[in-house]
Amino acid sequence: MLNDKRLRFIVGHYGSGKTEFSINYAVKLAKMGKKVALADLDVVNLYFRSREKKELLEQLGIKVISSSINASAVDIPAISAEVVVPMQDTSYDGVIDVGGDPAGARTLGRYKDYLVEGNYDMFFVLNANRPETQTAEKAIEYLRKIEDTARAKVTGIVNNTHMLKSTTVEDVLKGQKLAQKVSKITNIPIRYVAAIEDVAKELPYNLEGEIFPMTLYMREDWMI
Repeated sequence: MLNDKRLRFIVGHYGSGKTEFSINYAVKLAKMGKKVALADLDVVNLYFRSREKKELLEQLGIKVISSSINASAVDIPAISAEVVVPMQDTSYDGVIDVGGDPAGARTLGRYKDYLVEGNYDMFFVLNANRPETQTAEKAIEYLRKIEDTARAKVTGIVNNTHMLKSTTVEDVLKGQKLAQKVSKITNIPIRYVAAIEDVAKELPYNLEGEIFPMTLYMREDWMI
C-alpha cells in the first residue's frame, strides 16, 4: 500500500466487491496514520453504498464524500462537489469508489484533468465468480471498456474472487489463476489478493500480489 499513488480509483464489475475493497483500503490507510478521504462515485449501484457506513468511517478519522443528497435512504444519483477535495488537496490519501461497469466509469470523465498518468492508480477489482468476467477474454474486454469510458488506464488488478461469507481458499486461488492470465495478456500487475480475514491467513505466501485481509463492513450479520 505504501507504494501506491496518493489517488486510488477503484473500478470493476457490478458485484465484484469493489466497494468493500475501497472501504477496507481506506480503513487500513487510516490505521497507518494517513489523512484519508473516501469518495463514493457510485451512481450505478445504489444498494451497497459506502456512504451508509459514514458514521463508522468518520469515527476512524476518514472523510467520507458521497451524494449531495444528505439522506442515506434517498436513491437519487448525485455527486457532491467535494469529490475534488482529495484530488486537489495533496494532504489527503484519496480512495475513490467508482460506479460499477463502464457506465459508472463515465463519471470519471469530468475529472480527467486530475487523471494524469503516473499520478494515480486505478485498480480493477476482479471476481472470477461473476459470469461477465469469468474468463480472461471477458474480463479484459470489460477492463478495456472501463478504461475507454473513464479515459484512464488501469494500473493494477485486485483478485477479489469471493462467495461472500462462504468464500474458501479454493475460490481465491481459482480467481488468482484468472487474474494471472489477465495480467499476462495486458501486462497489468496483480497488486492485491483480497479475501476475508479467515481465508486470507490460509492463503499461500508466494502468491503474485499482496495478500489483503478484509472485514465485511457492507454485509450485516444477518446477511449470507
